[in-house]
Amino acid sequence: MKKIQLMTLISCLAATGTADAAVIQKINVNGLQRVEQETVLSYVNITPGEDVTPTMLNEAFKKLYTTGLFSDVSFAVKGDVLNITVDENPIINKRFFDGNDKVDDQMLESEVQLGPRSIYTTAKVQEDVQRILNVYKRVGRYAAAVEPKIIERDQNRVDLIYEIDEGPLAKITKINFIGNQHYTDNDLQGEILSKETRWWRIFSSSENYDPEKSNYDKELLRRFYNDHGYADFRVVSSVAELSPDNQSFVITIVLEEGTRYKINKINIVSTLPEINTQNLTDELDIEVGDWYNASKVEKSVYALTEELGKRGFAFVEVEPELNKNMATGEMEITFRINEGARVFINRINITGNNRTYDEVIRREFRINEGDAFNASKIRASRRNIENLNYFSKVDINTQPTNDGNKADINVDVTEKSTGYFNVGIGYSTVNGALIRAGVTENNFMGKGQQLGFDVGVSERVQDYNINFTEPYFLNRPLSAGIDLFKSESDYQDEASYDEDSIGGRLRFGWNYTDDFYQTVRYTLRQDEIKNVSSSASIYIQEEEGKYVDSSIGQTLYYDKRDNAIDPKEGYFLSFGNDVSGAGGDEKYLKFDAKAYWYNTFFDDYTLKLFINGGYIVGYGGEEVRLSQRYFLGGYTMRGFDSAGIGARDKYTEDALGGNWMIYSGAEVMFPIGLDEVGIKGRTFVDVGMLGKPDNVSYDIVEYSDTPRVSIGFGFSWLSPMGKIDIDFGFPIVKEDYDETEVFRLNFGTSL
Repeated sequence: MKKIQLMTLISCLAATGTADAAVIQKINVNGLQRVEQETVLSYVNITPGEDVTPTMLNEAFKKLYTTGLFSDVSFAVKGDVLNITVDENPIINKRFFDGNDKVDDQMLESEVQLGPRSIYTTAKVQEDVQRILNVYKRVGRYAAAVEPKIIERDQNRVDLIYEIDEGPLAKITKINFIGNQHYTDNDLQGEILSKETRWWRIFSSSENYDPEKSNYDKELLRRFYNDHGYADFRVVSSVAELSPDNQSFVITIVLEEGTRYKINKINIVSTLPEINTQNLTDELDIEVGDWYNASKVEKSVYALTEELGKRGFAFVEVEPELNKNMATGEMEITFRINEGARVFINRINITGNNRTYDEVIRREFRINEGDAFNASKIRASRRNIENLNYFSKVDINTQPTNDGNKADINVDVTEKSTGYFNVGIGYSTVNGALIRAGVTENNFMGKGQQLGFDVGVSERVQDYNINFTEPYFLNRPLSAGIDLFKSESDYQDEASYDEDSIGGRLRFGWNYTDDFYQTVRYTLRQDEIKNVSSSASIYIQEEEGKYVDSSIGQTLYYDKRDNAIDPKEGYFLSFGNDVSGAGGDEKYLKFDAKAYWYNTFFDDYTLKLFINGGYIVGYGGEEVRLSQRYFLGGYTMRGFDSAGIGARDKYTEDALGGNWMIYSGAEVMFPIGLDEVGIKGRTFVDVGMLGKPDNVSYDIVEYSDTPRVSIGFGFSWLSPMGKIDIDFGFPIVKEDYDETEVFRLNFGTSL
């Protein structure tokens, strides 16, 4: 229509013999309501009295129409007068979203361009419709539909309404892995963010398809394989197929695992003669004989860079070179030290963090403004930021400045939800029917703090916990936290009493290395032994009442496991001690130690060896009270009932606990064909000993410090409600007075 009107005008000029030029003496503009005539003339840019060519008219028409101010424009020449007629686009009076229950107005408003007092155009409305649909795709609703409608108002105004049909969530019904020979589908699903739809994930968004999440899954798979020896691993393709009804996805990931490499030689060489490489090997995080691990190689690069910086070599680059022998599965790693570019960091710019404070991101950087530019430190910084798990995407780019010796670091992040709600309902042979619910926010108020609340209620135990952690206390890499707790426990079956505890704990923690860390704590609690049966042991009746425990403690940890939740390789060590007596009624010294070792063979079979030990002793004339003693049995020493081992009153059969404990054993985890739902089988051997409490008489108490031994089998399920264990244990060495238990079902996570 508009093109025809313009061509008609040009044709008229040609018919009057003025195809090259015509003189326009006057310009009239018709149809204006809000727009000023001077505005139209400024776009037309034709001055009365000048020669006007068809090309000039064509340009004037284009400029006027592309302003977006008008829905229709026409030119007409009558003699030496140019008549311009326009139809103004209306102004948006109000804008509404209707039908958006799952996505709030604020999120949609941040995406759309048109708003009150904007000029309404069909093209811009359609662009905003697409933006709204993109929002719904990001939250997994690919079947969403948007229909824009207008309500006309006076003065050429309209109300714009986006009627939204949100549609169902597009769930991931299946994730197929092709090419994985050494790890099961279930193993790989445990490493990625995307999850298949399951009934128990009703409170999780992991089963909703998200392209950005799916792309990040490829990076997570690469890291997983690279950290387990597969240096040649690659994702050949990752395809998400949308169902015809736009309501579900099937994801197919094709992998190429490649060879698994073991390190047979490590070299450190330098192109700078003044660097002595002989004394740098202690900085490495890997050793000959280890499987190749990309994360440890990166940590070694960072450690070498840090050490060289301390020695005055600020401008160096450490690059790892991998010499791989595919035939033998061996790898030689050479850390090559080269002179780096003499460039300094000018500014670190952070964008995309609408909620998270800049400081939360900056403190994860291993390089600061003004420092010498170093690529390895920037890579380490990116990994640190990703490990926060606050962002779905982290991009770090280097941008040169006008000063050739300086560069800016630009960090762009995309935030994701950091809050979690969990609820579990189940049954335990120890505590009966139980329900547990909790809420955790890992980035509280965008400050990187963790706040959690957890409550558990069962037939025998009720516990309530609130915890808060500040990971950078006093702007230092020092975590500080507080825990408040209250519990009510029924021990009538084991020892004829109930126990209530209430208190709090202050704690601090810091890392010496990525694997070696320490925590210190101060605990103040009140324990009450109550509802003591009249037929209970005399040693229990003597302790009825309330006691205040004020203790200071610390624990050292050394964690070399490949995974804290489902370890397959590595080891874990801890040693802790507590001193009670800084006020309160209790006075004791307590020592605890743990050691765990894991090794996987035949790809799917994991051997675990472990030993736990503890010792507690009173001082200052005080004895160790019942609530502080060790008890052995149940999950610790399967095949025996809770508190089934150790000193026991001959007449009441009440368990009295012990002042020292050793518990060890071996366990093999193996697949049973239920990997898809996270269930594995196991066999085990448990060995345990429990010491006698102080000042009890053998006339009243039965006790033997001989080791007890049990064997058995069981199943473990890493469920959304937590770890669930089912065990069948059979004592093969025991005392007559020990209480045994063949079947046990347990909820909870343990090493």
